Amino acid sequence: MRISFALLGAVFVSFILQMIAPGYTEMFYLDPSNLRIWQFVTSIFLHGGLMHLVFNSYALFAFGPMLESRLGRNNFLALFFAAGLFGNALYYLTILLGIIPPIAALGASGAIFGIFGGLVITDPEMRLLIFGIFPLKIRDAAIMWFALEFIGAFNPGSGIASAAHLGGLVVGYLFTKYYFKPKIQHDRYSWRNYQDRY
Repeated sequence: MRISFALLGAVFVSFILQMIAPGYTEMFYLDPSNLRIWQFVTSIFLHGGLMHLVFNSYALFAFGPMLESRLGRNNFLALFFAAGLFGNALYYLTILLGIIPPIAALGASGAIFGIFGGLVITDPEMRLLIFGIFPLKIRDAAIMWFALEFIGAFNPGSGIASAAHLGGLVVGYLFTKYYFKPKIQHDRYSWRNYQDRY
């Protein structure tokens, strides 16, 4: 079983608990006014609504297995959590620096952006449909996202944890750049066969 599908299942189970268990969301989202260390991890599996869940779940379902097949299960899992954790940490840093007010945050978006950052390394020519319309190579899309999220990180009224997206994207890119070892495609005939034939 793909670990990306297991993560997807955990996200869905957590969302159900958000709907039926009073206080569950407040206990586990990233709350700057009542911060608990576990919230840097648990908030990754929470979502602010159905559409938030759908967008992140679709990205994890569509792109997670692709990156997992390139990196392997353990490295993919490490990337997912590293991107999510660093994204949350960067978001919290913007609060400590007074860039944005102390607003609670939740969602897997930082980890999802980490997946996109990884795919820039493993599949740079892959094309995405931006807004479902405009085809763009993922490496070009990543540049666009980096610029937009960097600007958004300084916008306290956006309602989006852009710093978490930005942190996840950067970590996913750097992690994969270090750990990804592409398989060398050998020619049909080895050098010895080449000598034998000629």
